Amino acid sequence: MKHQSFPKPIAGDIAEVVAYHGGDMQAAIGTLLEDIRHLRQHLALAEGAMSRGMTRGWRPSYDRD
Repeated sequence: MKHQSFPKPIAGDIAEVVAYHGGDMQAAIGTLLEDIRHLRQHLALAEGAMSRGMTRGWRPSYDRD
């Protein structure tokens, strides 16, 4: 399976996240960390529900390669 790359966030995306939190950088980072934790939990649930045959031996990675 070919590794899929995603576009890196651009300055506008970063500014939007910070603006949403009223300029509070710590709140913005905290929200992003909560999102990461939430997505990792969902990845773990999906991994438990997948069969090895369905994914042909592929296992999700919780960290960036």
